[in-house]
Amino acid sequence: MAKDKILSEIKEAEQSAAKMVEEGLKNKSERIMNARAEAREIIKQAEADAAKSAQSALKSAEETIKQESEEIITNGNGEAESISEKAEANVHKAVDNLVTEFERAIHA
Repeated sequence: MAKDKILSEIKEAEQSAAKMVEEGLKNKSERIMNARAEAREIIKQAEADAAKSAQSALKSAEETIKQESEEIITNGNGEAESISEKAEANVHKAVDNLVTEFERAIHA
């Protein structure tokens, strides 16, 4: 009877060991699945953060370009105004010169 009991205990130990191995493999598979799911979430969040960062950088660049554009336009308008004023002042001189030359041509 002692043999039967020993064999029975060995059988139980083998079954218990097989069950522990099976549970260990199942646990391993679950951990791998959970790790992969967590990795996907991390990647998804990183992509969302990258998109937000890119959007923010784009918005900042657009604002900078808008400000620079307005500054260029303002400076251009000022220069155009200055040139226009100089041209107007030169119109009177040009008319005076034409009249003077015309009068010389008549009196010559």
